Amino acid sequence: MYDGRSVGVVVPAYNEAGRVDEVIETMPGYVDRIYAVDDASTDETWADLRDCAQRVNGRAAESSPERGAGPPRVITIQHERNRGAGAAVKTGYSRALDDGVDVIAVMDGDGQMDPAHLERIVAPVAAGEVTYAKGNRLSSRRDYERMSRWRLFGNVVLTLLTRVSSGYWEVSDPQNGFTAISNEGLRRVRFERLYDEYGFLNHLLFALNLGREEIADVSHPSVYGDETSTIRYSTFIPRLSALLARNFVERIGRSYVLRQFHPLVVCYALGAAVTLTGIFGGAYTLASASVDAFLGGMLSVTVGAIGGLLLTLGMWFDVSENDDLVRSVPEPREPVRPEPGVDADPEIGRDQRFPVFQDGGEVTRPTEGESE
Repeated sequence: MYDGRSVGVVVPAYNEAGRVDEVIETMPGYVDRIYAVDDASTDETWADLRDCAQRVNGRAAESSPERGAGPPRVITIQHERNRGAGAAVKTGYSRALDDGVDVIAVMDGDGQMDPAHLERIVAPVAAGEVTYAKGNRLSSRRDYERMSRWRLFGNVVLTLLTRVSSGYWEVSDPQNGFTAISNEGLRRVRFERLYDEYGFLNHLLFALNLGREEIADVSHPSVYGDETSTIRYSTFIPRLSALLARNFVERIGRSYVLRQFHPLVVCYALGAAVTLTGIFGGAYTLASASVDAFLGGMLSVTVGAIGGLLLTLGMWFDVSENDDLVRSVPEPREPVRPEPGVDADPEIGRDQRFPVFQDGGEVTRPTEGESE
């Protein structure tokens, strides 16, 4: 239990033998239920999960007889065929809802999520401040330096595209699977119809925005080891791009046409049409010898610029409509330790501390108007 709320953690795993057991073993004590889902791994992941569950459940029964008489702390689930990262999370979500868990978190089985930061992900959801909380590994220069250049580039691009698609314009690191969601919020988003592959997290943000749900973006450090990504970029990029485009069109239609009409629809539609006209006009000018290159080029640039301005205006409307839906939670700052030989008087600023003599002498603090 955390703050009077039951907590469950879904641990999706695919070919994570040798890593997923450590994720489960190091789960904080306030976690009531762990749903370890093996997505038809081809290595020893399932065997590791079963062995680890037996150990953890045995220790839980010994330390708490009442727990031993009830459902086990670790519940292992295996897919008969590989269904995708999103499907594994959805399987865990379904079991957690069946068990009536109040807050359902997700920690991947690859060990990239430090369990010490799980409390910061769970806390705003358990307190009822937000419906959904997610991790953010892009909040500082330190995090950028830990991430590979290719991974960082892909993450930044996906962040920009997901902001446009989902309507959460202040969210970052959308592929971060370190998340928590309330029981009520999970039921409202109809998660069972969401994407089964790696685009599940992006699709979930879209579904949350349709319900105007408030979310938290929780900064935490990145953790990388010797794990390798199973993403096939040749199929992942086209599929995710198509998903984000569909989400954007559906969000605009449902939020700004069906729910209430908003002029940003006109800005987006007209801006896209005018921009494409300028682009195709420029291409035609370059390909046709019968059109004056200078005049045709200037006209195409002007039309394209007008279209770009209309799109920008539409985005400005969109940002304004979705303002304050994202709550940023920074990493806690480490307490400042006083330097040796410095008086750490809390009433004095750090730059105004006075030295203390080691021989027992002291410095007289000047009164107002006097100099030292």
